[in-house]
Amino acid sequence: MELTERMPLTMGSGLARPNIVREDRDDGSFVLRSADPLLPYERCVGEWLVYWAARTPDAIFIAQRDEGPDDKRRWQSITYAAALEQARRIGQALIDLAMPTDAPVVALSGNSTNLALLSLGAMHVGRVVATVSSAYSLKAKEHSKLHAMLDQIGAGLIYAEDACAYGPTIDSYNPRCPVVYGAHARAGALSISSLRQSKATAAVDRAFASVRPETAARLLLTSGSTGMAKCVVNTHGMLCANQQMIAQCWPFVDRAQPVVLDWLPWSHTFGANHNFNLVLRNGGTFYIDEGCSTPLQIERTVENLRDVMPTLFFNVPRGYELLLPALEADSEAAEALFRRLDMMMFAGAALPLTTAQRLRRLARRHGGSAVFFTTEWGTTETSPVITNAHFPTDDSHNIGVPVPGLDVKFAPLQDKFEMRVRGPSVFREYRGNPEKTAAAFDEEGFYRTGDAGLLADASDPNRGIVFDGRVAEDFKLTTGTWVSVGTLRLRAISALTPYVHDVVITGHDRDEVGLLLFPSPALYALAACDASQLSGVELGACESIRLVVRKALQALNADGGSSQCPVRALILPSQPSHELGEITDKGYVNQRAVLMLRAAEAEQLYSEHSAVIHVRG
Repeated sequence: MELTERMPLTMGSGLARPNIVREDRDDGSFVLRSADPLLPYERCVGEWLVYWAARTPDAIFIAQRDEGPDDKRRWQSITYAAALEQARRIGQALIDLAMPTDAPVVALSGNSTNLALLSLGAMHVGRVVATVSSAYSLKAKEHSKLHAMLDQIGAGLIYAEDACAYGPTIDSYNPRCPVVYGAHARAGALSISSLRQSKATAAVDRAFASVRPETAARLLLTSGSTGMAKCVVNTHGMLCANQQMIAQCWPFVDRAQPVVLDWLPWSHTFGANHNFNLVLRNGGTFYIDEGCSTPLQIERTVENLRDVMPTLFFNVPRGYELLLPALEADSEAAEALFRRLDMMMFAGAALPLTTAQRLRRLARRHGGSAVFFTTEWGTTETSPVITNAHFPTDDSHNIGVPVPGLDVKFAPLQDKFEMRVRGPSVFREYRGNPEKTAAAFDEEGFYRTGDAGLLADASDPNRGIVFDGRVAEDFKLTTGTWVSVGTLRLRAISALTPYVHDVVITGHDRDEVGLLLFPSPALYALAACDASQLSGVELGACESIRLVVRKALQALNADGGSSQCPVRALILPSQPSHELGEITDKGYVNQRAVLMLRAAEAEQLYSEHSAVIHVRG
């Protein structure tokens, strides 16, 4: 690929300077907002595709690897002009199927070129798209939860990439709507190729002209990290406004035409609304990464990096933790990632300090000073970005400042400030759930995010906001002391790296804080025997493991109060289960689900069992 000389992204050169004002309230709350007004934005998502199909018709929009006749995996691409043509054809097919306008096109499979075109075609003619995590179809042993989701969404059409993989699951639902497959279509179903062969008519143009900012574009299910999943309505106006907000923080994207390699699922707002829309809005190229940031597939991501050499790179903390060992061991792969990279971003969960330090070392070694390392904070309900760190900072907990167009209120709650948000990219309803909708907003119309924050510098809001955990996860010890779960989790992971994948904090209604540990291969390696077959109890009884864990936690506790000092730990016998909701598609652990499903281990942690590692000796 052709390489161009890169200049570092700095404030005033590619990055906007923060311009934040603070409004203090009599009730102890305060509001932050950007003094820069939100500039005009597009009417609907389809306008981006129409614009780039006219301006750069032959530029590659989407590329995906495909198995060739010789079993070699080659990139298959589609240009902007071809993507628009295909979207219009698919839009016509959906009109011809006479689907109810409010009945969503529901996708059950993962990211693909077919799904991108189907989604754009549906939105082009005013149909709403709902993408459900493929885990509910492929990894679940039974499908009652998926069936409940489909009932809740009210599908007008169901799509899956491969009938061989998804057909039995879809058949078990006995759908009363059309079913479309990307490959191996079954009897009674349609194929995506038949939709792509439809001939667009003036009906497509009329439907496109009728799409308004308030028209629903996507339905996204919340992760359920604090309860049952809810169905969030994202409108075209929300999505377009949020991309304009991002562009005003990152002015360089307006001229960057970014090249992105990405695995993040389109069933989540980070992958769909942020990454995919950012590439489309700015005329870039989106390479679909089938690596999926899992230990078994990370080599595919490394292979793809060698080919693509992205200019922007997005991931979640768990994804970086899996990728780091490969990059540290393979300088050629690291060079491919950083060679022309302008920006590296993490989101979806807080990044442990040790992970941030390792990434920065690699960036300095292979990318020099040109790589800008940053983060954002947002939610499914805010499509998604609320704050953006468009300034240099070494603090991976700093989530930036409010983007233009949004008001962020800090409301006193418990012993923290809950961050609440209001503005044009904030949702208006949970589909079919008026009670949850009403409860989501305060008396001023601010959406209650459930996340806590504090100012990095109380005297200067331009220095950013420090993420302070989820209010709903925090709990009190019997001493009356609040435990900040988010803060302690990050400190504990950093202290125990590389011996744990993640930790879960315990201690609700008890007088001591404890940890449940998800072990990594490095912890298994501490045992003198083949520890991969050992149970959690047997690992906890291994003296070499006990010494390492105890020493790490003693160092952790050296500079913390009682609420930030775990005094006991227990190694769990298995990794978190995606199927049971213990871990999300984005790779972070659902604290509530783990504590509920592993109640026996949490109880054992506070016993005198020999597997419990006591920090004090």
